[in-house]
Amino acid sequence: MPERENSQPDAFSEREIVISRVLDAPRSLVFDVWTDPIHVGEWYGPRGFTITTHKMDVRPGGTWNFVMHGPEGVDYQNRIIFIEVDRPYRLVYSHAGEEGEPSQFQVTLTFEEHDGKTLLTMRSLFESAADRDRVVEEHHAIEGGNQTLDRLQERLARMS
Repeated sequence: MPERENSQPDAFSEREIVISRVLDAPRSLVFDVWTDPIHVGEWYGPRGFTITTHKMDVRPGGTWNFVMHGPEGVDYQNRIIFIEVDRPYRLVYSHAGEEGEPSQFQVTLTFEEHDGKTLLTMRSLFESAADRDRVVEEHHAIEGGNQTLDRLQERLARMS
């Protein structure tokens, strides 16, 4: 992977969480498994979590309403509003909690094909560095994101 030419932090770096993973599956399959409610229910979320999808309409302006069921028995309402859907290259959405809550952060997913594998990059952009830090500390967002991508790779491996 190319390194950044400029070592200075950009305007977003303090407000972002960036997680990348090379997945052993073609880009179109990775994109489909990310956007199909049947597949996403098999892997989405950190270890120990399950989800129930109530609605998933993957198109600009469409929503994905789901509940994450935590291992401690707590349910977390989630609402995603799709901003950009460019199959199988890019997916952009805003993420919020329950209906009516403002967006908590925006996620940009890029899917890059490399010799039959996919470099998936997930960039979560928060309103402020403090918001980002709170999510990292309170919700363990970096570890949870890595576990989610681990589970995605495991799901893809079972499909091979």
